[in-house]
Parts: sequence; structure tokens; C-alpha cells
Amino acid sequence: MQVQSMQFKARAGQKLADQRLQQNLTKLSTKFVSARASAITAIDFPATRAALKERRNRALENLDVWLETFEREATRRGVTVLFAETTQEAARLVGDIARKHDVKKVIKTKSMVTEEMRLNEVLGQMGVQSIETDLGEYILQINDNEPPSHIIAPVVHKDKDEIADLFAKTHGRPRLTEIPDMTREAREMLRPHFLSADMGVTGGNFVIAETGSVAVVTNEGNEGMCTVMPRVHVAVTGIEKVLPTLEDLATAMRLLPRSATGQATSNYFSMLTGPRGGGDQDGPEHMYVVLVDGGRTGLIGGDFQEMLRCIRCGACMNHCPVYQKVGGHAYGWVYPGPMGSVLTPSYVGIDKALDLPQAATLCGECNSVCPVGIPLSDLLRKLREKQTERHLRPWRERAGLALWGWLALHPDAYALVTKLAVRVLERMGGRNRSIAKLPLGGAGWTDTRDMPAPVGRTFRELYAAQRSHIG
Repeated sequence: MQVQSMQFKARAGQKLADQRLQQNLTKLSTKFVSARASAITAIDFPATRAALKERRNRALENLDVWLETFEREATRRGVTVLFAETTQEAARLVGDIARKHDVKKVIKTKSMVTEEMRLNEVLGQMGVQSIETDLGEYILQINDNEPPSHIIAPVVHKDKDEIADLFAKTHGRPRLTEIPDMTREAREMLRPHFLSADMGVTGGNFVIAETGSVAVVTNEGNEGMCTVMPRVHVAVTGIEKVLPTLEDLATAMRLLPRSATGQATSNYFSMLTGPRGGGDQDGPEHMYVVLVDGGRTGLIGGDFQEMLRCIRCGACMNHCPVYQKVGGHAYGWVYPGPMGSVLTPSYVGIDKALDLPQAATLCGECNSVCPVGIPLSDLLRKLREKQTERHLRPWRERAGLALWGWLALHPDAYALVTKLAVRVLERMGGRNRSIAKLPLGGAGWTDTRDMPAPVGRTFRELYAAQRSHIG
């Protein structure tokens, strides 16, 4: 997926004007937000989050050790473990595996890392057919390879009628409008691919060091078909997804489904430990795990290491007031919402995603729902600071911040300026006490809303008057 994050402002404007999208995005609050709120009441969320945060930190503090342990244990069980420094190298490795085993068709589960790798495009250039089997990803693939809008619900931006039209057009069948009928139709279209594929590619929610296993969580069961039916299975995931023990995994699984979809448990949970053995009835003949860096080690030991704790649940975007209005495509790369506003500049370069750190109200809702306690609003603020330090923000913005900083350090000057400002703003409000157009840097605020005019006195003046009245 190409990086188009520099177009955030233009895309956000288009999405805000799309009334159909606005209606579709209400599902975030009516479904995901409310379901999560209900699901976490069954556990001690603060204590469980603290436990998972500590376990994820323990893994990251000794990441090299746990990765070596995973490699050793997985290799001992017959898995070939490969490391890729870049996403391009990771795609090449998967292509090499396909070439080695004379693969003609690949079936895939939903994987955001393979979106980073642009794997479907790479395989297609090799002449290998790659079929998405997650229902949401399948819908996007047959819709001209549209990128996902959400990491958990890729087609949250579409409604049933849009999908019904797409199915009728693509499948050449009568248009169906009932969801059970539409999902059955999708299964009927995917079944031949499951039965004829040479290789299955999955992501990995976690890899477990002590057992050399890959944990895959889905709600549709397609991961089973992708890992059992083909003769080759390739799991692709980021290096930060390693967990030391099965106990760590158990803690993570108490929070992942609750945070992602509001379920106590996911419908399907697979622990994949090696290829088919001598006494096994099913499973692949060959299993590979490709562990991708793709910029992740650049975060270790720095200001943004905490972002590596992320378990990709999507809770931050579900609750984000910005994401709820513009959806995922506005962000211009694989990861949208608050997590994407930190990850994209960190992975592809802060100069290629100038608007994303600004695409947040810093309300802190993402911090409160994150199951691993990532202080996303603090990280976004740090990115804003780095942009200012590197002179990547417009000079007027930097000059305004510099002036504000100077005033904040000089209380007498601050008091005088604010005293004059509130009086000017009061007069601008007129009889309606409402300002339709702010000057200079405030114009953006009043482009879409009026600003209530202040009463003409600063807070300190009002407070002093109140104390005098009480006295």
C-alpha cells in the first residue's frame, strides 16, 4: 500500500462531505464502542491492562533474546524462520518461498503487515494469484483492490447495499440483500479457492517464544482453511509481536477480543506449532515464519518505544472523534486513527506524514481505552514537537507558538495581551455574542462553526471580582 499520508487534509475534507460514509461510520459508536464498554465489565480492566503492559514491556526490553528463543524452538519443530529488515525484503522472501514450491495460487487471511509489504501486488507480478479470504478483505479485493479502512473491520466504511451491488456485479448472480444470504454467496465463491490453493499466508497476532508457536485470532474460521488445506503455510508478522510465554498469551487474550470487537473470546483461535507431523491428520507439509522489522527496531530505546506494545486491537480508532468522522482512508497508509498517526511517521518518515500528528484532538480517549496503556496523545505531542524542531510546520504556525511560549514565560505581558484580546473579541461578537470569522490563525476554527464571544474580562479579572464580592 503506497504512502499517501501527505494528502490527509484534502482527503479528510472529502470524507466529511460524504454523507453515506458519515452514516456508515456511526457503526463505530453504536457497535464497537458500546460492545467494548460492556465486555470489559466482566474483568478487572485496570489490573489486567497493567499486567499486560508489564508483560509486553518485558518482551520488548529483551526483544533479541525472545526472538532468538522463538527461532530456536520453532526451528526445532520443523519451521523455517526468516527475518526481513524491510517490508520489500519480506515480500521478496515470500515470493521466493512461492517460487521454490511452484505455487500458482495463494489464499490469505487479513494481515496488516502484508499490507505494509504490498504482498498481493508482488505476488501478482510473479504470476501468482493471491486471494483474500477474510470477508471484509475479499470485498475490498474485488472492488479494484481497495485498501482497508480499519484494521479489524476493513469495510466499516461500506453499507450492505454497496456490498450487494458489488457482489451482483462481480459474481454475476442475482442481487441479494439479506446478510446471511450474502455471506453464503461469499463462502460459495471462496470454497473453490480454499480447495485448490498451493500456499496459505496468514498474519500472526503473536508469536510465542517458549513453544515456537504462532497465535492467530479470527472470527470467520478462514485461518483454519488457510493453514490446514494448502501444502505450504507462511505466517508473516512484525518482530514486536513476540511474547515470552503462554501465560503472557493468556493475559493478552483476555484483552484483545474485548478491546477489538467487544467479545469475551474470538470465534476462532489457532496455535500453530510446526508443519504436519508423522501422526497428524492435517496441516501443511512446510511451514515458514517471516518476521518483519520494517522500521520497528528504530523505535527501540527512543521516545516512541511504547508504541511497540500495540496489539492491533483498533480500540483507539473506534473511540477517536477524528477517525469517527473521516474513516481510515483519509490517513493514507496501512494504519489509521491515533495508532496510525504515530506509526506512519515512525515507519515511513515524519516528513512524509506531516498532518497525521495534528489529526487528533488530544482528548485522551485513546489513552483510556488502550489495552496496553500506550499514551498515544503524549506520543502525538512529541511528534508535533519534533516537526516544529525540524521546521517542518508552516512558519506562521511556528511563529505563533514561539510568541505564545514567550508570553507564557512573561506573566505581566501575558496578562496585558489577554486583557486586550477578550475585550476585542467581545466587541466582535456584537449583539448575537457570536463570532462568525476569527482573524489570522483562528480562521480555520470559524470556517465551519461560530465561536461564542467572551464576556470581555479575563478569568483572573472575574475571579478577583468574585473574591471581592464574597469578601
